Amino acid sequence: MFRQLYSALTSENTLNLAFEDLTQMLKHGAWMFDRANEVLHSKASADEVRQPLYDRDRAINELERSIRRKVLRHLTVNPGHDVAICLALMSVAKDAERIGDYCKNVFEVGHFYSEGFHVPKYQEPLDNMALEMGGMFDKVIKATRNSDEQQARQALSKAVEVRQRSDRLIEELFRDERQIEFHEAVAYSLLARHYKRVAAHLANIATAVLGRLEDLDFYSEADDDG
Repeated sequence: MFRQLYSALTSENTLNLAFEDLTQMLKHGAWMFDRANEVLHSKASADEVRQPLYDRDRAINELERSIRRKVLRHLTVNPGHDVAICLALMSVAKDAERIGDYCKNVFEVGHFYSEGFHVPKYQEPLDNMALEMGGMFDKVIKATRNSDEQQARQALSKAVEVRQRSDRLIEELFRDERQIEFHEAVAYSLLARHYKRVAAHLANIATAVLGRLEDLDFYSEADDDG
């Protein structure tokens, strides 16, 4: 899909700017994800991170509105042209916006949960997921910026792994007969769900890069239901 978009960019500056907006949304999301996890692990103060993080989220929201305006302007000036591409661009812009929301959720766990993490069985898999998802952001940014299908496929593969590990971790929490504090179990469960949802929205954007428009929203909808 984005290869088709690149062809349009040579003559349609409006879509070019919208595409740049999407890339910037993803960069903001990657920054928010990193800062939220720094707060989670007490590597940064919640008081110091809160305002910059919420400022980035507002910037993401404004960029999504900017994409909508540019797409509508393009379709108004060029009725019937690039409709599928424009609709896909608006769809993945919403994915990028939702990523910002879930990054705020991760930050809130770090901010409001102050009891600490004491069960390596759950903490280590979550730490590994967060680390790998930082790499997912890089791959999806490169995929959207350069129409790089290899990076998109790698991101999709990693998203499947994160989703499966998140589900297993939550199931294990329900089955665990060990004495684990309820508040700590809730924190682990919330983080698993938030990571899974970020991965799902990144996967949806990667799906668009691969031109599989019929699969758009599959990951995010299935994730919200499951």
